[in-house]
Amino acid sequence: MKIISNSALRAFAVYHPQAEGPLQGWRRVIEKNRFANWAELKATFNTVDKVGELTVFDIGGNKYRLIAYIRFERQIVYIKAVLSHSDYDKGTWKTGA
Repeated sequence: MKIISNSALRAFAVYHPQAEGPLQGWRRVIEKNRFANWAELKATFNTVDKVGELTVFDIGGNKYRLIAYIRFERQIVYIKAVLSHSDYDKGTWKTGA
């Protein structure tokens, strides 16, 4: 799959350096695989959830959340946000605020 864009991961890691390894590990798994559907994605990422049309990945032992929109038919992952667990819990990402 192709990720749009890795710069979101790097930008988050500037402020959360400990997230760099887990985020880049997630990126490598995504880029090296093809997921035809939600079931295949869930089989690889056990801690992934659906929230409406968005996909939420738990990253780094539940310390971070990566929110993405996935187009399985095009094999593209659009990163909407990368957040700390506490920022995710505030819920502002759901409205785009």
